[in-house]
Amino acid sequence: MSNGQIDPVIYAESITSEELKGLLYTYASDYFSGRDTGTKGQKIAVDFLRDYYVSQDIESAENTDNYFQKMILKIRNENVETENVVAIIPGNDKPKEYIIISAHLDHVGKNDYGEIFNGADDDGSGTVALLEIAEAFQKSVKEGNGPKRSIVFLHVTGEEKGLLGSKYYTENPLYPLKNTVANLNVDMIGRLDPKREDKDPNYIYLIGSDKLSQELHDISEKINSKYTNLKIDYTFNDEEDPNRFYYRSDHYNFAKKNIPIIFYFNWTHDDYHKVTDTPDKINYPLLKKRTELIFYTAWKLANQENRIQLND
Repeated sequence: MSNGQIDPVIYAESITSEELKGLLYTYASDYFSGRDTGTKGQKIAVDFLRDYYVSQDIESAENTDNYFQKMILKIRNENVETENVVAIIPGNDKPKEYIIISAHLDHVGKNDYGEIFNGADDDGSGTVALLEIAEAFQKSVKEGNGPKRSIVFLHVTGEEKGLLGSKYYTENPLYPLKNTVANLNVDMIGRLDPKREDKDPNYIYLIGSDKLSQELHDISEKINSKYTNLKIDYTFNDEEDPNRFYYRSDHYNFAKKNIPIIFYFNWTHDDYHKVTDTPDKINYPLLKKRTELIFYTAWKLANQENRIQLND
């Protein structure tokens, strides 16, 4: 039986609300001091991510320093030493084609009063989603059903400073951009949009899925219908949307390089960039369901026979 016929549900079952919660209560704890780019708290964060991949026997990406893609960023006229964290599960059939799943590892640190911005939703939620997706894929590898294409887990730094870590990656790619099939970017998926008139929490905003590849959009829709049945809302995909979210997270640096993307997002809320963005406010069953959608979409992209096509 080929992986295209394997039922991925058996691997998605490893994605649990309890594990997401445990990971996020650690990642968004005061010990990480708000994960501001280049600070001690951000160094604690990257060590935590590296240790997780080591514990799962998931290997470091090529040309990294033990999972770290190191860089010096110019932030407020200072040179700041920082790093992306990059792990890979090599494909067993088309290892030179890559699906990149990304989330930003940084947040905004502390305010002048020493209060910590924990960034549980932004983007602790996306970060722990990647970790659980990685565990699910690695489980498939251990059972001999690993993905055909390679899956790259990219935790980028400096997002809050202007998408700097993802810009660095796309300008210094560890794997050829021409062989990068898609980028699934996860930034804030643990909360609800308080302004939604429809109060059903079973939703996710998707942005960008049809902009470069209609096939990617169609796959995303079919996967959701088959496995997760979330209400997919494209409000912020509108070219006229004044929020311009398509240009405001790390996927945009991939889209600029003509790589098809999907941006998964729950919209902002009253705790956005405030010290009140804490892990107790996350909807963990919903975070699990949204994480499953991303896993199933990545599974399909990694295992279908042909890589997705760009629009003409």
